[in-house]
Amino acid sequence: MTTATMREAPKAVDTAEATRTAQQDTMLTPRFYTTDFEQLDRVDVSSVRAEWDVLIAEMKSDPNKGHFYRNAEWDTDLATIKEPLRKEFIDFLISSCTAEFSGCVLYAEMKKRGTNPDICELFKYMSRDEARHAGFINDALKDFGIGIDLGFLTRAKKYTFFKVKYIFYATYLSEKIGYARYITIFRHLEKHPENRIHAIFKWFEEWCNDEFRHGEAFSLLMRSDPKLTSGYNVYWIRFFLVAVFATMYIRDHARPEFHKALGINPSDYGMKVFQITSEISKQVFPVTLDLENPTFKACLERLLMLHQRVADADEQGGVIGKLKRWGNTALAGVTLVRLYFLPVVHHTLPATSRLQPAY
Repeated sequence: MTTATMREAPKAVDTAEATRTAQQDTMLTPRFYTTDFEQLDRVDVSSVRAEWDVLIAEMKSDPNKGHFYRNAEWDTDLATIKEPLRKEFIDFLISSCTAEFSGCVLYAEMKKRGTNPDICELFKYMSRDEARHAGFINDALKDFGIGIDLGFLTRAKKYTFFKVKYIFYATYLSEKIGYARYITIFRHLEKHPENRIHAIFKWFEEWCNDEFRHGEAFSLLMRSDPKLTSGYNVYWIRFFLVAVFATMYIRDHARPEFHKALGINPSDYGMKVFQITSEISKQVFPVTLDLENPTFKACLERLLMLHQRVADADEQGGVIGKLKRWGNTALAGVTLVRLYFLPVVHHTLPATSRLQPAY
C-alpha cells in the first residue's frame, strides 16, 4: 500500500476489539468446526475419479496465485466511510475474515490429520485459498486501525463438532452461497460503480471463483457416496438449507447502512442469492427449497421480526426482558419448524456434477 492508493494514513493496529468480536459465538456469527478426521480419511473418490482429477488439476494450477495483492485499483478514501456505515462495514469485514479463516483452520486440520492422498491434496489447496482470503481481508481491516489476531483466534475460539456428512452439507452450502453473495455484489457494482464504497469489492470476481471451486469439491465428495444424498439424509439436507438461508437473511438485514450504501435491498438481494444457490445445488442435492412459495418469504420476514424482538428484550434486561427473550425465541423456533416442513422441489441428479461459474 502507498499513500497514492490509500488516502487516509493507516493507524496503529489495535487487534483486541476485532479479535473479541471474531471470537463471539452466536447464532449469526461464523463458527469454527472440527470433525471425525479418521472417518474423513476413509472417503473413497474412485466413483467420481474422472471429475475429481480435473478439479484437483485446476486447484493445483492455482489460478488466483497473483490475485490477492494490492495494485493501483486499491484506491479507497477511508475518510469517506463515515458512521454508521463505517461500523457496519467493519463488522462485515470481521465476519467475512472469521468465516474465511474458519475454513482455513478446518481444511488445514483435515490435511494434517489425514493419510488419504486424495483428501490431503484437496484440503492442502483449499486451506491455501482460505488463508489468502482471510489475510487479504485482515489487511483491509488494519487500514482502519484494527485487525484480528488470527493465531490467538485459532487457540481461543470454541470449536463445534460436526459429523463428516454435516461438514459436507454445511460447508458445501457455505462455499456456494459465498459464491452467490460475492458475485451478486460484484455484478451489481459493475453496473453501479458509484456505490463501490471500498476497493476490496473489485477483487470479488476471482475471489468468489475460489468459493465456487471449493463447493465443487464438496459436491464430488458427497456424490462419491450416494447414501449421503438419498434416504433419510435428504431430511438433513433440508435442515441445512433452511438453517443456512435463514441465518444469511437475518444477518444481512442487520447491516442496513451497509446495503443502503451499496444500493442493494437486502430482501431482494437475499432472494437472488437463494435462487442462484438453489440452481447450483441441483448438481448434488435432490431437493431445493420452494422459493416461489409465498409462505417461505413470509416465514423469513417473521424470523427477522422475532430476531429484532429478542434484541430489544436483551436491551431491556431484567425479568421481563428475559421472559420476552424466551417467548420470542420459542416463536422463532416454531417458525423455523414451519419453514422446514414447507413442501420442497424434488430433482433428479445430473449424470455429472461439475459446473463452471456462470453468473
